[in-house]
Amino acid sequence: MEPVQSKAIQGRVADAPSGHWVYRVLPRRLWPYAQLARWDRPIGWQLLLWPCWWSAALAAGAYPRPTDPLLTLLPAPWYLLLFFIGAVAMRGAGCTYNDLADEDIDNQVERTRSRPLPAGKVTRRQAWIFVIVQALIGLAVLLQFNSFAIPLGIASLAIVAVYPFMKRITSWPQFVLGLAFSWGALMGWAVEFGDIDDPAIMLYIGSILWVIGYDTIYAHQDKEDDAIVGVRSTARLFGDNTKTWLVGLYGGALVCFAIAFASAQVPVVALAGLIAAGAHMARQIIRLDINNADQCLKLFKSNNQVGWLIFLGLIGGSVWIWLKPLV
Repeated sequence: MEPVQSKAIQGRVADAPSGHWVYRVLPRRLWPYAQLARWDRPIGWQLLLWPCWWSAALAAGAYPRPTDPLLTLLPAPWYLLLFFIGAVAMRGAGCTYNDLADEDIDNQVERTRSRPLPAGKVTRRQAWIFVIVQALIGLAVLLQFNSFAIPLGIASLAIVAVYPFMKRITSWPQFVLGLAFSWGALMGWAVEFGDIDDPAIMLYIGSILWVIGYDTIYAHQDKEDDAIVGVRSTARLFGDNTKTWLVGLYGGALVCFAIAFASAQVPVVALAGLIAAGAHMARQIIRLDINNADQCLKLFKSNNQVGWLIFLGLIGGSVWIWLKPLV
């Protein structure tokens, strides 16, 4: 079992799992870079990936005709792979950049002072080089798309650039995170159609609300330390009213998703995924104890299941279109 990292000891970051493949497979000299990119905590790239895959699936199944072949109703595996690579690379670049911006704050918070920069395991120069390498991988992915999607993807970098500083000036940094983490909801549609239409916009708005909700749960882990160092968040803003806010945020997300589905004319079957996702969100709200940091982290991570449910619902809708004339 790896010890928690400090200036004296190399090990895992405090909130990373012990025994992860990063620590079993990679040489110790690469551990700090894996930690900067959060390879030992995959939930980040998973949550970044889902709006991309939702959008790709929604676009593939949009405005269907009964005579459409099944393969044309499903998202292209090549695009799904590109979105996966891009999500891992850009999430890693964003986290490394965020750590560079937050080094002084991270050094004052118990959960984050074991990260590579405050623990002295990498220099700022090394971290910047790592940001550039990961960003170039993301650019290589982006260049595989059409001429509309490329500048659209680049435009997201403006939001990524300002996000680390939002917690210093607003109680709504989770909203800015939502703008960045939901960008894929526009990208999947843009790759398919070379444009942004109403379904993609509603999917984007719904994803923003979802991100604010789950990241509020995540932020409750640090609210006491955040108050001491002056970091603001929706967790601190909502306080004891967090559950009420989550009902509105998650409920609004589901409504926006349903409108996106209807606008794209995907079959009603796809709503099964939304209903299941809604049940999962309701379970999160019911179980949430904002003063239990371990439970907050567990509920936050469970949003990966929400991603699967919505994606599989869209895939099921496309398969239904293909099967319907056969039954």
